[in-house]
Amino acid sequence: MNVKPMIRNNMCVNAHPAGCAAGVVRQVKYVQEKKAERGSPKDAPKTVLVVGCSTGYGLSSRITAAFGYGADTIGISFEKEGTDTPTPQSGTPGWYNNMAFDREAKAAGLKSITINGDAFSHTMRKQVIETLQQMGKKVDLLVYSIASAVRVDPDTGDLYHSAIKPIGEPFTGETVDCMTGKISTIGAEPATAEEAANTVKVRGGEDWALWTRQLAAAGVLAEGVKTVAFSYIGPALTHAIYRDGTIGNAKKDLEKTARKLNDELKESLGGNAYVSINKCIVTRSSAVIPLIPLYLSVLYKVMKEQGSHEDGIEQMERLFAERLYTGGPVPTDENGLIRIDDLEMAPKVQDEVKKRMATITQETLAQIGDFDGYRHDFLATNGFDVEGVDYNADIPSMESI
Repeated sequence: MNVKPMIRNNMCVNAHPAGCAAGVVRQVKYVQEKKAERGSPKDAPKTVLVVGCSTGYGLSSRITAAFGYGADTIGISFEKEGTDTPTPQSGTPGWYNNMAFDREAKAAGLKSITINGDAFSHTMRKQVIETLQQMGKKVDLLVYSIASAVRVDPDTGDLYHSAIKPIGEPFTGETVDCMTGKISTIGAEPATAEEAANTVKVRGGEDWALWTRQLAAAGVLAEGVKTVAFSYIGPALTHAIYRDGTIGNAKKDLEKTARKLNDELKESLGGNAYVSINKCIVTRSSAVIPLIPLYLSVLYKVMKEQGSHEDGIEQMERLFAERLYTGGPVPTDENGLIRIDDLEMAPKVQDEVKKRMATITQETLAQIGDFDGYRHDFLATNGFDVEGVDYNADIPSMESI
């Protein structure tokens, strides 16, 4: 059996095992090459926990910690396993990414433990604490990278759903179909107060704080521990649907949580909590946010022309090397945020993007945007369109991936 991408409403609902594995290997090689250039800092992390380790920035940060710094890593994610029988079914891309990561780590002599389950649950936190105690290790870097659409409150059992909606006013803007390149106008009604609150419950800082505080209470955080979560600000043209919308509200709560955790960790362990404002990249989440696919295709074109384009692994490698582990204080802006989105938000980049977004049409998309590059990244997040993979060949059995 071979596998072709199944796309529905800018979402790919299946994954290619060999393509996902090849994507992980590419990231590993990149980090290893950068390590050879940069060397290892004296303050390199030794034991890293990544909550949300299977895709996007979470996966890239785990790869960077392991293959760039030699850290033992524990990764947490909630993924669906692929099956061979009785009917072949695709697993989630994160399932295959995790398998590939563990295989590459083992081959390199690195310690990796990957746990599949609900990261929002107290049961998972207890399991991780027990694992660390058995290892005799303490976490010196906690990466929080959850982008779930739903969350079960671990105390009440209530289920909450996040929403991608504007707040206060309806939103209308253009977007682009990830496969056909067709530009269309899309609208979204403003969120209700309940939808806005639920989104903060799912995507805000509450769960990050639970992880940090329960690990600290159990004595499995190291002196001088760092913890980092990820957020996005972006240009004004995206604010109505993102920064000033329901997702942005949740991210602001995440940033508020970072300030509280930073004070707590400083006092108890001499540690720090940060939010890293990252560049916008193609992920399974960003592909379904109105306007973002079109913005990204133009952004890609401009940044590639100016020689400043980065993908997820390049962002995370630079975050570690030029922000988190420099041998000195972590550089932040006036709000205490790590700004690794500096290349995206450079005035010469945003001025050109704004000019092109104001004039883009179906006819000019190919010239003033990089739709082909955007589509490649969209497919590659699920293991498709990856260089060196034979997509006409039968996929291997689950045991041999």
